[in-house]
Amino acid sequence: MISLIGTTETAMALAVVKTLVLVVGSVITYFAFKAYRRTRQRALGYLAAGFGLVTLGLVLAGMLYEILEVPLAIGILLESLLVLAGFLVIAYSLYVQ
Repeated sequence: MISLIGTTETAMALAVVKTLVLVVGSVITYFAFKAYRRTRQRALGYLAAGFGLVTLGLVLAGMLYEILEVPLAIGILLESLLVLAGFLVIAYSLYVQ
């Protein structure tokens, strides 16, 4: 039997945390992109793209599940793939000259 006690509070907390992740991730992405525009260093462009992918990935699963009614497992898989891609781009940005 699945307990439904606290699910509303948990869903609300999750929505608040995901919103904060979206806001903070967007700010980090914006500042990285702004630094790229100012310096035109390719590494900063990759860094901005990587943070953008991670931010999108961290917010995507819940949005797909709630808005588009995609199965939660598929949403989490897409989220994980975007986060992985973002981390790979960030790692590359630290490697490229």
